[in-house]
Amino acid sequence: MNILAGLETFLYVISSALFFPVVAGLVLLVFWMVISFGGFLREYMERRQGNSFVVNKYQKDVEAEVFTGSPTVDITIERLLQSTELEIIKSLDKVRFAIRVGPALGLMGTLIPMGIALSAMAQGDMPKMAGSMVTAFTTVVVGLACSVLAYLMSTVKEKWLRADIREMEYITELTLRRSNLKGRDSMLEVEDEISEKTETI
Repeated sequence: MNILAGLETFLYVISSALFFPVVAGLVLLVFWMVISFGGFLREYMERRQGNSFVVNKYQKDVEAEVFTGSPTVDITIERLLQSTELEIIKSLDKVRFAIRVGPALGLMGTLIPMGIALSAMAQGDMPKMAGSMVTAFTTVVVGLACSVLAYLMSTVKEKWLRADIREMEYITELTLRRSNLKGRDSMLEVEDEISEKTETI
């Protein structure tokens, strides 16, 4: 029995020690969600005006690659497309992380004060029990609110991401066709010059 009581005390100490990191994590998550939501609103306003920062940057990069006149420009543009797609997909990972972490921190922030509240109730300390219960409900509400907000942002961002990828693929295809046509025109000009020279000889 002494061993079991010691193990229970050990787990209770660990649980109590996790309370402050959990609350700090929730506060940081709230600040991060506020900053992310501000960026989300700014991007929403830009897209309402028909501007996409990712697509505009990609188009400039593609034009710069075409301007170099490299013989492997098609391979370079394909690689640029893949790296840009991977980069914007990774940008969703932070939002998805908040969807999963918010409820987990909220649940931990609920269960830990519940144990403290039950202990206080057993000792007849009602004010301490009431304070712990308020903390328990507050943390779960904050965690769920962050998760819901992150889910809504993720849903809208995924639609933007698919539209950006479709637009970048269109730009890539259009650019490659133009570069191929230019290549054919230059080859035809060279062949015409050669044929004219042979006729004069």
